[in-house]
Amino acid sequence: MKILKPFLFAAFISFCCCASPRAQEMHMHEHDVAEKVGRVKFSVSCDAAAREEFGRAVAMLHSFWYEESGRAFVDIVKKDPRCAMGYWGVALSLYHPLWEQPSPEALRDGRAAVEKAKILGAKTARERDYIAAIESFYADEKHDYRTRVLAYERAMERLYLHHPEDKEAGVFYALSLIATAQALPTDKTYTREKKAAEILNRVLAKEPHHPGVVHYLIHAYDSPALASLALPAAQAYAKIAPSVPHALHMPSHIFTRLGLWQESINSNLASAAAARDYAVRTRMRGTWDEQLHAMDYLMYAYLQLAQDEKAKGILDELNLIRKTNAENFKVGYAFAAIPARYAIERRQWSEAASLELRPQEFPWNRTPWAEAIVHFARGLGSARKGDVAGARKEMEKLAGMQKALAGAIGYDWATQVEIQRRAVASWLAHAEGKDQEAVTLMRSAADLEDSTDKHPVTPGPLIPARELLGELLSELGQPAEAMKEFEISLRAAPNRFNGLYGAARAAELAGNREKTREYYEKLVILCAAADSNRVELQQAKAFLGAGK
Repeated sequence: MKILKPFLFAAFISFCCCASPRAQEMHMHEHDVAEKVGRVKFSVSCDAAAREEFGRAVAMLHSFWYEESGRAFVDIVKKDPRCAMGYWGVALSLYHPLWEQPSPEALRDGRAAVEKAKILGAKTARERDYIAAIESFYADEKHDYRTRVLAYERAMERLYLHHPEDKEAGVFYALSLIATAQALPTDKTYTREKKAAEILNRVLAKEPHHPGVVHYLIHAYDSPALASLALPAAQAYAKIAPSVPHALHMPSHIFTRLGLWQESINSNLASAAAARDYAVRTRMRGTWDEQLHAMDYLMYAYLQLAQDEKAKGILDELNLIRKTNAENFKVGYAFAAIPARYAIERRQWSEAASLELRPQEFPWNRTPWAEAIVHFARGLGSARKGDVAGARKEMEKLAGMQKALAGAIGYDWATQVEIQRRAVASWLAHAEGKDQEAVTLMRSAADLEDSTDKHPVTPGPLIPARELLGELLSELGQPAEAMKEFEISLRAAPNRFNGLYGAARAAELAGNREKTREYYEKLVILCAAADSNRVELQQAKAFLGAGK
């Protein structure tokens, strides 16, 4: 065991959130949580004790509960030091497809786990194929992320074809297809996602309680064109794995796509509560990233229902957080997006223009795309309140950030920042009286955004570019054209408060009373439980009341 101990220690460091070794040991044996993670059958040639735990570990892995799956696989190799597949699980727990690229430390530890698995030697051809597949991801340390993702997809395809009886091979292959689709330039035909969904649906028919199947179906269908297909999976996932905070949250990706705001709120209230509970039980130092992730989705949903007091509660809670467990993409995005959403969705342009990058202690240099959100909000807020100098300053900052991000491997953040830059430039041009230039810029931003897809972690752009185009056209006295843009935006992002109001107001200005009534009625029904009295909601009620 002399070879094993140093690596086990490194693995514990990689996954551990706990305050002390005693807390770690206590938590590793809490099976009351594990019993509610879904059902997975994954046969391995390890000893009986390891086999008993293996399905549970894989179930947590399928729900991206990497902290717990990592611990579980380490525990498996402690019980059976000859279990090569336990090291396969450790290596896979260090690869977070759809979330973020692995750090150099994660690559090092993953490579070490694969080497240990190879030294031990798997007892079956199937197990050797699984180990070889994950080895393809961790192989040459000089390979970039996109190369690793493609290599893993090809290896998983071979495994899937060689072992057609192995349902898990299909599930993991489906995930690799979705991960590759994210890493490559956008394919609006969603070829890989549809192929993944086809595989997953075949498994679902035989294993309806498999957490990975419903989880990955949500990711496969997480686009405006496909989202409705994932609603059954979204409604099932939290019931299949109710102990997993991410499983409680994940359905809200589809609820957000479909404009089902109360369902999203329910989902993320449960997820945030579970995340807080997990942090307490594991004696975690700092707020867990899953809690902040749920808070971002809560802020988005509350604002669409004009529940501004509840949204303010999310902002107040965020402002009390200084230390987080993991200073990663999800954390940086939430820190930037939550206050920006709160200002922009309420059309409080002075608030938006004066946003600060908080907390200062966060390493923003690791997530420049998150920092760009703050500059975008400042720039848009400045332009819309007539501060030309302030808007130009933020536009230039975004231009510099876009240039720095260009060519980076992984998700195309450079394009997202360029969309933001064009939007700020458009409203800056409008503030300077260059209205034709403003329309051209805003339309180009909307068209560019339509050609992309959101990052899998986020609920969507801070504000749809086409919605902003509709607002600009309304301001320029082109209500009929504005209404067309709002309607296009609402098809991709249904039931957005400002989308519905914008469409109604444009229709009203165009003299289309039928459309005006339709959209104002939708807005009032949507906001039946509003805890604020937004001007837009007052206008909607006044119009509907006058027509009685």
